[in-house]
Amino acid sequence: MAISPSSLKLTTSGFLHLQNPFHHLPSTSQTTLTFSTKKILGPNPMAALTLTRAPTNIPTTGISQTFTKLKSQGQVAFIPYITAGDPDLSTTAAALKVLDSCGSDIIELGLPYSDPLLDGPVIRDSATRSLARGTNFNKIISMLKEVVPQLSCPIVLFTYCNPVIKHGIEDFMFTISQAGVRGLVVPDIPFENTQGLRNEAAKNNVELVLLTTPTTPTGRMKDIVQASEGFVYLVSSVGVTGARARLNEQVPSLLREVKEATSKAVAVGFGLSKPEHVKQVAEWGADGVIVGSAIVKVLGEAKSPFEGLRQLETLAKSFKSALP
Repeated sequence: MAISPSSLKLTTSGFLHLQNPFHHLPSTSQTTLTFSTKKILGPNPMAALTLTRAPTNIPTTGISQTFTKLKSQGQVAFIPYITAGDPDLSTTAAALKVLDSCGSDIIELGLPYSDPLLDGPVIRDSATRSLARGTNFNKIISMLKEVVPQLSCPIVLFTYCNPVIKHGIEDFMFTISQAGVRGLVVPDIPFENTQGLRNEAAKNNVELVLLTTPTTPTGRMKDIVQASEGFVYLVSSVGVTGARARLNEQVPSLLREVKEATSKAVAVGFGLSKPEHVKQVAEWGADGVIVGSAIVKVLGEAKSPFEGLRQLETLAKSFKSALP
């Protein structure tokens, strides 16, 4: 099912009705907008998707500020990951709003890339589908410029080094900053080569998030967490991204080791695929949990964009409700 940009009409009652589902939310003083599903699912639709959005044209807070606020409230950050352009960018725009409305504290948005070395089959296939539909950097930036002002949570962009180099580090950082991106993860650049990225990120008010893994030597880990901005990304297990049946039993000791080296927030990712996983990791002391493949699979492999968004809402709420 294709998604038309001219899909929404705001009624005088404040309800946003789907004619051809999902596009950016229009500027309005309403704070709660409900998607009617009757035109899609017939006379007995399932529960409607409800989006509660922030006022438009107000910049989102930074990543560090978000974690500081959550820590003061005793809360753990829910950080879902989706791939830009899968199944298409209109659905991505809608998905960002759905995730925001479900209580996401930060959203990680993947820039599709043809050779995603650290990604497992689910995210790799998602990137392939996105690229096949013609998704590119400029189109993603245009989408973000429309959507970010409507979100209450900050966006972290996940990309590989080649797209950054292709656009030039200075231009890349300036462009994503102007689109409202507040954080950046570039997992395949060795720590020793990140200084240029870190400098340009700082100039553009983008926090460069660095990763540490179970195999990172202690001395190197300390250097990484000292340089990381926004939060420290703790990779929970060796290997690529993807859902796992069980959590790595090393995670509690890894968390303790990282937290002994820094007072910065630590978010755990890779392999978290069930609400009980994020609950367990939060109990182990993580400041944030990152869920990728489970969410990407639901959104990208659904029978239709609308069905994917409906399932996304249900899944995101289940993860959020598992956290303190």
